[in-house]
Amino acid sequence: MLKRGKQSGLIIMLAVAATTCVAAEHGTVIRETALYLSANTNSQKLSPVERGRALTVLERSDSGGQPWVKVFMAADETARITREIAGWVPAQAVITAATANGDQIVFGQAVASERQAEERGGRKGAAQDAMRLYARVPDIFPGSPLAAEGLWRSADIRWQLAKADYLRSGSQMEERYLNEVIARYPQAKQAELAAYDLLEAKLCPEWRGLAECPEKESLLFEQYAREHPQSPKAAEALYNAAWRQAALADIYRIDNNMSKSEAARKKATALAQQIASQFPQSDWKQRATDLAYKLEKKIPVYGQVIE
Repeated sequence: MLKRGKQSGLIIMLAVAATTCVAAEHGTVIRETALYLSANTNSQKLSPVERGRALTVLERSDSGGQPWVKVFMAADETARITREIAGWVPAQAVITAATANGDQIVFGQAVASERQAEERGGRKGAAQDAMRLYARVPDIFPGSPLAAEGLWRSADIRWQLAKADYLRSGSQMEERYLNEVIARYPQAKQAELAAYDLLEAKLCPEWRGLAECPEKESLLFEQYAREHPQSPKAAEALYNAAWRQAALADIYRIDNNMSKSEAARKKATALAQQIASQFPQSDWKQRATDLAYKLEKKIPVYGQVIE
């Protein structure tokens, strides 16, 4: 049990912090820095502050010929910060809602970090930096035209990282960030992209040559294309549905179920033709044309090909 004096002090500190957070401006940093005990680089370093960390500005000051900002950081499991902490950071890297073109600056740094993550030998942790930075755009600038895209890109990076963990360890993929995109921007293309990502959680880890999985997955992709005809992923979804039907034709042929094989081949051909007519300017038209040719000539697309 806390002593009475310490307990009272803690209650007062939390109350002040809560009141300050309501009125204070929120921000982030666009380069990695340190959180200092006082407004001086020679003072004790309390914690690293990664790009995109959520900050609440408590105070501003000039010290040692440069501007400083006192900030409050909440606990963050992804950054391995297990407790709330306050301290000082150099002001140059801090972006808040008051920063001119702040949304573009934060989004631009997110894009740069994402590119770093994609490069061979890129900066360690760049993907997580991009994920946090994109998320700060709707948090700090909710009215920005970049807000929906920022929330979507953050959720998508988090999803891709979770998918990599799932493939390595089988850990469960968390869907709430993608669902947040759908809830906050239900009419935007970003919601349709988030819904497409969520399909991955419903796919089979392995088919093992059985018809059940491609049957189910083909229906899922076809349903998505039907419910999201304007989605940037609609053509891809139809192709995925068509390819799985083509794979089914091969699976049924291998099982000597020729009637089901022919039905799946016809279904795949119809879906491929739908792509060609519905998305004539898309690269998926060429892929669908290739698939239709293989179906016509009965060239296998799944399983071992024996000449």
